[in-house]
Amino acid sequence: MEEKASVPNKELKFPSFIQSVKLKYVKLGYHYLVSNAMYLFLLPLLAAASAKFSALSADDFHLLWNKLQYNLISVVLCSALIVFLSTIYFMKSPRPVYLLDFACYKAGEMQKSTREGYIERAKLTGAFTEESLAFQERVIERSGLGQSTYLPESIARIPANPCMAEARKEAEAVMFGAIDELLAKTGVKSKDIGILIVNCSLFNPTPSLTSMIVNHYKLRGNTLTYNLGGMGCSAGLISIDLGKHLLQVHRNSYCLIVSTENITLNWYLGNTRSMLLSNCLFRVGGAAVLLSNRRQDRRLSKYQLLHTVRTHKGSDARSYNCVFQSQDPSLLTGVSLSKDLMSVAGEALKTNITTLGPLVLPLSEQLLFFASLLSRRVLRIKSIRPYIPDFKLAFEHLCIHAGGRGVLDELEKNLRLTETHMEPSRMTLYRFGNTSSSSLWYELAYTEAKGRMKKGDRTWQIAFGSGFKCNSAVWKALRTVEPVKEKNPWMDEIDSFPVRIG
Repeated sequence: MEEKASVPNKELKFPSFIQSVKLKYVKLGYHYLVSNAMYLFLLPLLAAASAKFSALSADDFHLLWNKLQYNLISVVLCSALIVFLSTIYFMKSPRPVYLLDFACYKAGEMQKSTREGYIERAKLTGAFTEESLAFQERVIERSGLGQSTYLPESIARIPANPCMAEARKEAEAVMFGAIDELLAKTGVKSKDIGILIVNCSLFNPTPSLTSMIVNHYKLRGNTLTYNLGGMGCSAGLISIDLGKHLLQVHRNSYCLIVSTENITLNWYLGNTRSMLLSNCLFRVGGAAVLLSNRRQDRRLSKYQLLHTVRTHKGSDARSYNCVFQSQDPSLLTGVSLSKDLMSVAGEALKTNITTLGPLVLPLSEQLLFFASLLSRRVLRIKSIRPYIPDFKLAFEHLCIHAGGRGVLDELEKNLRLTETHMEPSRMTLYRFGNTSSSSLWYELAYTEAKGRMKKGDRTWQIAFGSGFKCNSAVWKALRTVEPVKEKNPWMDEIDSFPVRIG
């Protein structure tokens, strides 16, 4: 301290801004300037108008009134036109879609499985070779899954018994468990539900999963039901998008959405490596979501749906085949995950965010992206690197499908996200595994349990699925979520998270 104080003043130099000011803060200032440019332009106009009106006398206002009296027909016609156009606008404008609440299923203690526990159960089946067991062990150790994920009862018990009856039991336990909790949280009666959407990719029995719910909860005979199958891990957001469009047509309706996947009949018991990956990643889980278009429900709702964007790359053969259900040489059915999965997901994400960007990004980011594109494509300046918009400026929270550690690592790097942004996804993968289309709701529940969701916060949900598809949904919080009032699968253990994943 004394040595620094004794340095002569003439040796002190003004710090270099290039070295001392980080570029992100310059960008932040630029973002605020451009985003508020409209207000900066409007302020002088408002000031000039206020000055003009303040200079008017009582006689001036009286003269204006007399002129309007003598032009009564014009005033009436203009007023009628304004009323007519306002009516058309309000009739044509989309109805707001609210999310009253959601619930995630949490299986019982008996179904808990450690990484080592899964390998032991796999050995007991006698179906896997030593090489396949060693491969699964290596994958599961690097997968990002923790020691407390859940297996279905049919696989958790010894000996395992994967059959149709057990698959139905798993589906009923998950769906009814999530729906019971949701109806209790919202106070909505099952008879009030007008639309029911269920998505489950690989288990589609007859009668359907929607029929199971209609029968169990005695829903109305005119309830609109939709059963989405084979659409992969992004099907949850497809259900949200379908619900949004149905709520534009059916007034004063509740839409119940159930997202799940069934593990029992999809436990692959062969030895083809590309099909063994799903055994190591997928675990039991499900979620129920209640949407409404009733304006009086706004004050009771947690979120409002702002945007949904769907991207389908199925016209490309490589994308279409990268997640594919088929039979192996032993005629055992499984889902193979291609080595092209990461690059295909990257292409789908790029297409999706190109569509989503103009809807959510601040003007500053859109101008920077446009300038970069113009320089590279029109002016042919190859030295300028492609500009990746900073989506952190558009959202406070991100829920990225917890498909696997590799996918999350790549998204964090390519979108330049922080550990805090990735925390809900990584912790969901660690605690519950890949629960397919429902994982996004476990991630949102984690954010709520941490007390991070404030009124006005925007959340971006993004998921990938077979086909190949990339889908996004954007929500706005209508109120601050108080963790002490919440009931979700994280509440009794949230203080233990986040954990460090090796």
